[in-house]
Amino acid sequence: MGGQRRSKPKDAASEPLRSPRAPQARRRRRATGAGELEVEESPRAEAEKPGLPKPVGGGSLPGGARPYSPRRPRKLKAQNCMQMEVVTKTLFLQRFQFINSVLEQLRDKVHLLRRRQLSVRATVGMAAFVGVLHWIHLITLFENDRHFSHLSSLEREMTFRTEMGLYYSYFKTIIEAPSFLQGLWMVMNDRLTEYPLVINTVKRFHLYPEVILAFWYRTLVGTMNFLGIETKTCWNVTRVEPLNDVQSCEGIGDPACFYVGVIFILNGIMMALFFIYGAYLSGTQLGGLITVLCYFFNHGEATRVMWTPPLRESFSYPFLVLQMFVLTLILRTSHNNGRHFIALCLSNVAFMLPWQFAQFILFTQIASLFPMFVVGYIEPNKFKKIIYMNMISVLLCFVLMFGNPMYLSSYYSSSLLMTWVMILKRNNIQRLRVSELNFWLIQGFGWLCGTIILKFLTSKILGVSDHIRLSDLIAARILRYTDFDTLIYTCAPEFDFMEKATPLRYTKTLLLPLVLGITYLILRKTFRDILCVVSTNTCLRKQLLEHGELIFHTLQLLAFTALATLIMRLKLFLTPHLCVMASLICSRRLFGWLFCRVRFENVIFGILTVMSLQGCANLHGQWSIMGEFNNLPQEELIQWIIHNTRPDAVFAGAMPTMASVKLSTLHPIVNHPHYEDADLRARTKIVYSAYSRKSAKEVRDKLLELHVNYYILEEAWCVVRTKPGCSMLEIWDLEDPSNAANPPLCSVLLKDARPYFTPVFQNSMYRVLKVA
Repeated sequence: MGGQRRSKPKDAASEPLRSPRAPQARRRRRATGAGELEVEESPRAEAEKPGLPKPVGGGSLPGGARPYSPRRPRKLKAQNCMQMEVVTKTLFLQRFQFINSVLEQLRDKVHLLRRRQLSVRATVGMAAFVGVLHWIHLITLFENDRHFSHLSSLEREMTFRTEMGLYYSYFKTIIEAPSFLQGLWMVMNDRLTEYPLVINTVKRFHLYPEVILAFWYRTLVGTMNFLGIETKTCWNVTRVEPLNDVQSCEGIGDPACFYVGVIFILNGIMMALFFIYGAYLSGTQLGGLITVLCYFFNHGEATRVMWTPPLRESFSYPFLVLQMFVLTLILRTSHNNGRHFIALCLSNVAFMLPWQFAQFILFTQIASLFPMFVVGYIEPNKFKKIIYMNMISVLLCFVLMFGNPMYLSSYYSSSLLMTWVMILKRNNIQRLRVSELNFWLIQGFGWLCGTIILKFLTSKILGVSDHIRLSDLIAARILRYTDFDTLIYTCAPEFDFMEKATPLRYTKTLLLPLVLGITYLILRKTFRDILCVVSTNTCLRKQLLEHGELIFHTLQLLAFTALATLIMRLKLFLTPHLCVMASLICSRRLFGWLFCRVRFENVIFGILTVMSLQGCANLHGQWSIMGEFNNLPQEELIQWIIHNTRPDAVFAGAMPTMASVKLSTLHPIVNHPHYEDADLRARTKIVYSAYSRKSAKEVRDKLLELHVNYYILEEAWCVVRTKPGCSMLEIWDLEDPSNAANPPLCSVLLKDARPYFTPVFQNSMYRVLKVA
């Protein structure tokens, strides 16, 4: 039976046997990837495959062996040619399809790049347009308010009251010096501001803007004069009696016009940045448009640069907008270029150099970023780079400001150091094996306590604990602490609490309801994600904690709201940030569910229509402000000082008036409006004792110790009261209760100043007393 199973008929020997692997081979070919041709051999080709050779001498083949089939060289050659042709066609078609695919991808990338280029060009073009609009808007308001173009040089200087006049005086000193370097040496070795002390005013008053503008002015005017091009036009202005005719000049060659012109250009560029900022944050150019329109509609709440150009925030704030835009770019993108971090560092430096209060604003940034890092919204490596860039910017400012210790003893620098410590010790805290929530709380509590302790230690070590900063004013507000120094600040309207009408004005332009809705959505998603984080794995946690830039802007909004509520002047941070947050109404990440049901354009333009109802009324209200500067009493005072006193005569008086005296007469003064320094506050307290209940002899003796020759007494200061508890007499009664029963010295001096003072000049507002 076994032999019969193995033996086969003779006539079957010529029948080719098919390999059992052939169907499998065909199945493998059919399973090849797309784009590859399937090759299947015909049955005839299979029949022509050679078999195994027969055993020598003939006989039956062993079981499972194939009978031998003789070779057919011609047919094999034809078969090989056919197979080569098929393979060649296959390879050619595969290469052609690959090249075609690559070309299609390149074509798509080119179209995408062109669309992006067009989008970038459109964004930049629209940003430049709104920047020019804001520049024109500022110039118009400034000119309408005081008719600046028709004022004389003296009148223009008098418009720069309080600290504005002080800052502008150093710009004037540098441009009127024989050379730029000599002018720079004069302001770095100044004896006129706090006579007889010699101080570096660049270090004390953050005068880098004035130094840079003076260099630009001297270079521009020198170049124009060399080329024979006129830089200003002058004419005589006839004034109503008893005012004399004056000469008025206009053009970039006039120092005051150049000075305010550059400030308005800078703030025009700031508006262009706002457009780009809003467009990037929201993901659409309509978001940038909403940011700009919200800013214009709430312009009176957003800035005061059109009324007070030389203030430090006019130079500083535009760079904060740039800094926050760069930080948003870093937070949003996963792979950051090193240029982004360099831009962050440089914008920090540009923001801090002109303004002494800038460091506290950056402290609120770190206070917003650190919780995001703790929870997981920022990658540790990225957060570490952000902190390092902030540290480098502090060190650069410290060096550029000639070792000003205020940079190393602020809450900002202390928070940076504590953040760095918490990053290094984070793994040690994890070893405590506490819950996720406790892990977060330990880091937050350690950072907060460490920052406060480190700030007070550095202040004591560096000897700047007596200097008043923004944080001290905020603490005085919260703790309701009052003394002479804090009342001098907080009695000023700009340092009062936010007006109750401000939220109502935000609501009328739809700004506040819009941002409240956006903030609610962000916070709701954030709380939901944080609650889920504790019980999720790492992969899901990473998906939950996305879009950290939205969390950052929300936390920053809360910080700015608190600051603006306590100090009205800080609305300049809150209102623009509300405008930036309003751009998120165009964000499909937040409102994609709404735009699926309602047309996107209808929603946005409906909101803009409602905004414009009150917004246009606000703009018309600003444009309708018409005025003309005129301060005859102060002009008479300055003219008398110039013509009737020695150039080295020393003056004392109210801080705003002293800034004007130094600017327009170049006489030495003993006090000025830059009130943060402890030594200056002590000097000002002596000068203001003329409005107390002290004796005339005691006040005269203290003034002689300061080398004062003339005291300028202002009758209005004897009785003016901005609000309850804020008259000079009330402040002195709180500071000096032992003399509360004595008559006011101011009234005594107005009646008869002798024998300790001698009246030498008097008009409707000022009385100059010579110190006997």
